[in-house]
Amino acid sequence: MINAIAIDDEPLALKVVENFCEKVDFITLQKTFNKPTEALKHLDKFPIDLLFLDINMPSINGIEFYKKLNQNAMVIFTTAYSEYAVEGFNLNAIDYILKPFTLERFVLAANKARDFFNYQNQKENTSPYLYVRADYSLIKVNISDILYVEGLDDYLKIHIQNQKTIVTRLTMKGILEKLPAKDFVRVHRSFIIPLNRIESVRNKNVYVAGKEIPVGTSYEEAFFKQVKG
Repeated sequence: MINAIAIDDEPLALKVVENFCEKVDFITLQKTFNKPTEALKHLDKFPIDLLFLDINMPSINGIEFYKKLNQNAMVIFTTAYSEYAVEGFNLNAIDYILKPFTLERFVLAANKARDFFNYQNQKENTSPYLYVRADYSLIKVNISDILYVEGLDDYLKIHIQNQKTIVTRLTMKGILEKLPAKDFVRVHRSFIIPLNRIESVRNKNVYVAGKEIPVGTSYEEAFFKQVKG
């Protein structure tokens, strides 16, 4: 069960969130606040999993409010102003829904929060999927669909079977921590591959999904040991 609170200076907007939460069986809306200062006091004593947070409030901007938090709570921004979307997603928001929103749109955002909550609370590398941020969205990627990962400076290209390639701001080390070590191996400073996708190995090149990928000298010993194993 996901424990949540809602913060909005408009009582009617809070009522909408409250009514919609009652229709979702995995979220408990513990309290609502129309004064952000009171919400901050509450959060100092009672940590929660999820915030439904308005942005354009008179006393404090919702984005600034979220930056002040001393806990790692998920956030779904609920606002009438689309111009804050980019900054919201830069703060790793689960979703950003524009008022007035429908129950269907609310449930979509809630489902994203549930999936991410379950993902965070599973043991490391046991989940069949991972989450990455791209195109101002939180994208769910099935690990079994990954063809290979390609490093590009501060970005990665995740090549996926029968899907558009995802470009995300993540390091090679960062994504390796998200992937199951027994199934993936780094073969080059710029490439990570799933072992079950290897089509052939020739000299110091490995072929995955029809692509020739070089095996770097510093990764060669570990790679061939894992392949033989």
